[in-house]
Amino acid sequence: MRHRTLGDLRVSAIGLGAMPLSIEGRPDEARALATVHAALDAGVTLLDTADSYHLPGAEPGHNERLVARALATYGGRTDGVLVATKGGRGRPAGADWTVNGDPRHLKAAAEASLKRLGVEAIGLYQLHKPDPAVPFEESVGALRDLLDEGKIRLAGLSNTDTEQIRRARAILGDRLVSVQNRYSPAVRDSERELRLCAELGLAFLPWSPLGGISRSSLDGPSRLEGERRFGAFHAIARERGVSPQQVCLAWLLSRSPAVIPIPGASRPETVRDSAGAAELVLGEEESVRLERSVRSSAAVR
Repeated sequence: MRHRTLGDLRVSAIGLGAMPLSIEGRPDEARALATVHAALDAGVTLLDTADSYHLPGAEPGHNERLVARALATYGGRTDGVLVATKGGRGRPAGADWTVNGDPRHLKAAAEASLKRLGVEAIGLYQLHKPDPAVPFEESVGALRDLLDEGKIRLAGLSNTDTEQIRRARAILGDRLVSVQNRYSPAVRDSERELRLCAELGLAFLPWSPLGGISRSSLDGPSRLEGERRFGAFHAIARERGVSPQQVCLAWLLSRSPAVIPIPGASRPETVRDSAGAAELVLGEEESVRLERSVRSSAAVR
């Protein structure tokens, strides 16, 4: 497994987004634990979770507890694993995802995450989403206080724009180490944020990195549409004897040394396939073909 830099840490070039293990359609606990263990076996050392990864209105913190159990029951070493969690969102019964960036809430949420993860300090704590009802500096100030108190070791942002990244950087300095935004061949709205992260030395963690690639691997209309938009990913996958998902993740890694994709998984075989992308190095001609495919797909949307 190749590695990349996140703050002053070396982590696997591919992480695991643990959300699918706790939300709708989640696997049973045995398979969920096996999925995390398979990731660790494959050399994954970045596990991404959040206190709001659970079924609506049920078992807040389910994913954090699951990750903690997976680490506790793993047969190998886990001292090099970075668990990144997030606070500031909720999933109440009968409602959509909520946002709460109040500093008091964030501090209480971090305390609860500490207990669920069973650690003295959270490795990476991320503001899940800016709250339009709370001044951004106040939310980031809560991260600063948590850092000062030693309850979190590193801080990150999620779902933020370039202006917010710069404002958070002014408050947190080099203790701000990462930005987690949606980014994939199908969704490239965070291109400017990716460039800024590379400029500032921040890790950029794409969530939902497989985007349309996973849907284009399904049977039916989604496959036909996906082949039309992302045919180059499928073609190179066939030429290399790998999955289109592996080609997608390798393409993301080639975008910038700042990129550390965190694809989700709910089966051991899926996470093993994703981890394999860290060793798939694209040639120049392949990269050109993929970039042309991505640009063309954006033009026809």
